[in-house]
Amino acid sequence: MPHAFRMEKTGGPEVLQWVETDPGQPGPGEVLIRNTAVGLNYIDVYVRTGLYPAPLPSGIGFEAAGIVESVGAGVSEFRKGDRIAHDGGPLGAYAELRTMPADKIVTLPDGIDDRHAAAMMLKGMTTEYLIRRTYPVKKGETVLFHAIAGGVGLIACQWLKHLGATVIGTAGSTEKAALARQHGCDHVILYREEDFVTRVKEITGGEGVPVVYDGVGKDVFLPSLDCLRPRGTMVTFGNASGPPDPIRPLILSQKGSLYLTRPTLGTYTATRQELVDCANALFDVVKKGAVKIEINQTYPLKDAPQAHRDLEARKTSGSTVLLP
Repeated sequence: MPHAFRMEKTGGPEVLQWVETDPGQPGPGEVLIRNTAVGLNYIDVYVRTGLYPAPLPSGIGFEAAGIVESVGAGVSEFRKGDRIAHDGGPLGAYAELRTMPADKIVTLPDGIDDRHAAAMMLKGMTTEYLIRRTYPVKKGETVLFHAIAGGVGLIACQWLKHLGATVIGTAGSTEKAALARQHGCDHVILYREEDFVTRVKEITGGEGVPVVYDGVGKDVFLPSLDCLRPRGTMVTFGNASGPPDPIRPLILSQKGSLYLTRPTLGTYTATRQELVDCANALFDVVKKGAVKIEINQTYPLKDAPQAHRDLEARKTSGSTVLLP
């Protein structure tokens, strides 16, 4: 009998329960998938803790790669044996076998293996919409990206360099700073030891940057506004240190008529065409070698609770993959 993780309540990693499941046969518009690799992401922690509410009981996990085992009525784009990957759709990627809506999966191209696909779908597609659509970065611009040695950060750093941008990144340790530099980050700021606002102003000759990408949240959000030039854009897309404190909209005018947005991948891949275009843009830069996906940790899928502990303790870097 296949297994999957289920949550009866929110809380610490101990709420993740490894149980026997029977996903059944796919219904109309669905596919049955045998997962071969599952991605670990900080959003999984948000779901587990209840920061992002999910109806309980619930599965957990957003991204995976696998093989189509069977298809339901009305599915013509996929067939048994196809290699696929997905990000989004119903929760439940932490599973050996599961059903998925066919319109939420994409075909994996030759040249991208299952582990790397699972490691990059959510983080890579997040990077795509952030730097190409939320604020389209132009050649020659200088940007600030927090947690540059994280899973999204390392992908973003490489993709931003591919676009011709200068990248300022923040990191929490000298080891992570070295990792970021290896991936092309032009300026790495140790935000626990240095005032990153002062350093950004020094690097930019006092001008500030046109955009800040923040997946850290509470610890860096407010100071980040001071890194922006007038009419700059603050993109807050994660809460690794907790959600930012509420702010008064007047602050945005006082600091230079700033723009503030809180985007999500789901909004940017809401249609089938947007999902396919986003995935294909990611596959393109990876196949070209412009972006290399680093899998720095793997765990057996059944050890997902320990992977969560390590992720929250900031013991991981780059991408982590759970293996069924």
